[in-house]
Order: sequence, then C-alpha cells, then structure tokens
Amino acid sequence: MLTSRIIPCLDVRGNRVVKGVQFQGLRDVGAPHELAEMYEQQGADEIVVLDVAATVKEQQTQLETVTSVREKLSIPLTVGGGIRSIDDMQRLTDAGADRISINTAAVGNPRFVSNAASRFGSQCVVVAIDAKSRGASWQVVTHSGSIETGIDVIDWAAQIEAQGAGEILLTSFDRDGQRNGYDCDLLNACSSRVSIPVIASGGANNAVDLFAGINAGASAVLLASILHDGVTTVTKLKQQLESMGANIRK
Repeated sequence: MLTSRIIPCLDVRGNRVVKGVQFQGLRDVGAPHELAEMYEQQGADEIVVLDVAATVKEQQTQLETVTSVREKLSIPLTVGGGIRSIDDMQRLTDAGADRISINTAAVGNPRFVSNAASRFGSQCVVVAIDAKSRGASWQVVTHSGSIETGIDVIDWAAQIEAQGAGEILLTSFDRDGQRNGYDCDLLNACSSRVSIPVIASGGANNAVDLFAGINAGASAVLLASILHDGVTTVTKLKQQLESMGANIRK
C-alpha cells in the first residue's frame, strides 16, 4: 500500500509567506526558507511553494525564493505560480525545483501539459486545479477564483492526465483558509476518475480532516494555516494519523 504524504504549502508574495481566505486578505506569516526548514525538521514529506503574485516583475524574486528554500531542503520541492512557458519551467528547475505546478497556462493551452511532460517527464508536471462548486459539480476557476471558466473539474482532471500530467493539486476554492475540512466529495469524484496522485488542498483544520481526505482518495494532503499559525505541527499530525490507522510516510 502506498504511503500518504504530508505537504506544507508556502504561498509566497515578495519573498514572504502569506496566507488568506479564498485567496484574499493575505497576511504575512514568515520567511519561506525558515518555514520550509522548520517543516522539514518536523517531518514534512515535501514542500510546495506557490507564488501568489505571479507577475512578470516578480519572476526574479520567485527564483531567489526557490534558491533560498532549496538550500535548506533535502526533501522534494514543488514550485508554481505564474508559469507561462517551458522556459519558465526550466528556470525554476535550474533554481532547484523538483516539480513544477502549472494552472492558468494549462487551462489556456492544454497542450502545454503534454509539451512540459515531454520536456521534463510526467513526474515533474503537477497541474493545479482550483475548483469552485456549482450545484452538484465543480468548475475550474483561475486568477485567484475571479474567473469562472465553465470547465468541469472532473472532466478537466481526466484531460490533463491524458496530456501527461503526473500529479494533480486539487484545491477547493470554497474551503480555502476556512478550516472546515477538505471537500471530500470533490476528492472522491476526482480520484475515482484519474489514476495519477491527487493532492488534497483547501480547508484542513486537524488530523481528522487529513484522515478524511486520505480516505476520500487523496494520495497527499496539503496544509498551510494550521501550521503557520502554530495550531499544530507536522510531527503531531503524523502521530495522530498513525493512531487512526493511516499509512503515513516515516
């Protein structure tokens, strides 16, 4: 049986980690390299760094952030935000990223996923999906949830798997920062449709939520607020999950 991963997420703007609710009201919570190092020491399996500014002027800052975080880490590092081209991906892998997360560029051009997989290998390509509920289904949203694409999330997940994505980072826009648990219906629907790993994101408040996400089909669980705010630690969460019977990486 595959072990489940615990992945802290660092949303970065201007080389500082920030956190908000539904991608808004961002507040400063620390330096990326310091938090990344601390979470690895606590037992994190991977780190995700997402540039939430994602503007052209931020690109150099993003590279500096990746370099500083990479120097502190021995675990895998995934980087995303504002990735628009193969050249962008190359710069980030050169700076130390193990995997690259793409989102809006994939929505605009699904062939970008296949081109990226051909260049770097599927294991390097993570497609982030921001999902917003609409009745009994979910649609893909972009630009911090401000643009509703009308694309069905589950169909999109199947499409990007066919294009060569190696993993899906699935964030519930409705639950982001709310601490009311992952959208397990969304996770179950997506993980049942695809065979590649699905990372649960948006809404984690405690180990019970993480356990529910894993049982809903997530191969890994992403969390931010409860770590940044000192509510708990990766160490405690792993201990609690093991006591619940979850198969967690040591």
